[in-house]
Amino acid sequence: MTDTKPGHSEWYIERFRTMAAEGADLGGEARLVDAMVRPGSRVLDAGCGPGRLGAVLHERGHTVVGVDADPALIEAAEADHPGPRWLVADLSELDLPAMGEPDPFDAAVLAGNVLVFVAPGTETDVLRRVAAHVVPDGFVITGFHVNRELPLARFDECVVEAGLRVEHRFSTWDLRAWHDDADFAVTVLRHT
Repeated sequence: MTDTKPGHSEWYIERFRTMAAEGADLGGEARLVDAMVRPGSRVLDAGCGPGRLGAVLHERGHTVVGVDADPALIEAAEADHPGPRWLVADLSELDLPAMGEPDPFDAAVLAGNVLVFVAPGTETDVLRRVAAHVVPDGFVITGFHVNRELPLARFDECVVEAGLRVEHRFSTWDLRAWHDDADFAVTVLRHT
């Protein structure tokens, strides 16, 4: 379940199609994830939207499964980025083995403010369900604007409630140091 306004999906799809056509760099998050996993890893793109991140990881040789609750976004991902497997599912109830994906993932990524757009109150469930699909020594990485609906202190509580721990935090996807005035947080999580 997501917390978005009507028309948001169509706007979001066109926004990224336009940015791609203009040659914008849309692979920053994917470059970081690629650097953190072994070649040929399995990566879960949780809240994949129209597939830009998963597509880059796929091009870099990883097996990618992208999941989003919005069928319009999954349809755009399938149309624009063949290769990864794209699935419609609610992250707070994620059960990929039931959807034909029984193998665990080396990493999961929630980029593009995913945690800001999940239904309020489901953040812990989302983190718990996503992490349940990651191997014990794997990681979950998130990135979102901290000045939106999810304060960083509440996110950190959700992390603990989900049985995870913060391993690293940065203020950008290109690993600039975290500071208390940052408006964006990239956080690497591991199982406790």
